[in-house]
Amino acid sequence: MRVYYDRDADANLIKSKNVAIIGYGGQGHAHALNLTDSGVGDVAIAELEGSEAWEKAKKQKFKVMTTVEAAKWADFIMMLTPDELQADIYVREIHDHMKDGAALAFAHGLAIHYRLIEPDPKIDVVMVAPKAPGHTVRGEYMRGGGVPCLVGVEQDASGHAMEVALSYACALGAGRAGIIETTFRDETETDLFGEQAVLTGGLTELIKAGFDTLVEAGYPPEMAYFECLHEMKLNMDLIFAGGMADMLYAVSDTAEYGAYVCGPRVIDEGTRQRMREILKEIQSGEFVTEWINEYQAGKPRFKALRRNNADHPVEKVGEKLREMMPWVTETRLVDRSSN
Repeated sequence: MRVYYDRDADANLIKSKNVAIIGYGGQGHAHALNLTDSGVGDVAIAELEGSEAWEKAKKQKFKVMTTVEAAKWADFIMMLTPDELQADIYVREIHDHMKDGAALAFAHGLAIHYRLIEPDPKIDVVMVAPKAPGHTVRGEYMRGGGVPCLVGVEQDASGHAMEVALSYACALGAGRAGIIETTFRDETETDLFGEQAVLTGGLTELIKAGFDTLVEAGYPPEMAYFECLHEMKLNMDLIFAGGMADMLYAVSDTAEYGAYVCGPRVIDEGTRQRMREILKEIQSGEFVTEWINEYQAGKPRFKALRRNNADHPVEKVGEKLREMMPWVTETRLVDRSSN
């Protein structure tokens, strides 16, 4: 694994470019501000004309244009729209308008790796993927630091794709923390697997299963919520800062022994085999094909699954209990009213 830092990159490369950010959400906002503060003089935002995001970018004094205008103007385009929209945006608004030798960049490799986008051979195709949400990318930069970032090159038409990608990553602040070289394939497949099997899919199902088991056995749902969801943050903070060993060191010996003898009964060989099956579906493209078909059909199954998840008793109980803990909601990271 190769890791780059500020000393390994030419900060002036990206400063000499016209940089267009496609999409002004959490990542787009952070990228645009960090680039500007790093001395990149020509940063523009591409959004739907007249949209809320368009107006927000204008109020924050950014140059705002349509995606077609941005594609004609930019030397470096960072695509920060949702995965399922990127292919259509590229075909309709970017492909026929990019300059030869310009760079098309992504913060996630899905659209390129699964060939939802077939880029023009005359352009660079790179990935610059911060390993944190936008508010952290911005916050760490403002504190004088940065978040680690992945960088990769899929297509090098200019002969300088990696150098420019590294320069962009350093302008985000990533060169202060470390920029890890990877490939579109490795980033995409590991990211999808981590989300599905562990971080979002596996974690939420484990919480619901634990909650349901206690409630079905006759315990109060409030107690089940505290033991299976609320206290998870305490353990995750320990793991996040010092790894699993720190968490196990910090808990009681009773809890640590229970982890060793009972954890493998929950996550057993059957679970591991199903994880392997999920990974195979990701590697083959089966999952992405299913998701794109779902999106193109109007997301009926997705919407039903979202409703079912929101209606689970652990969510209802949690909503009431969090009202008793204002210190929890004060640090809430999601503002649904603005997005």
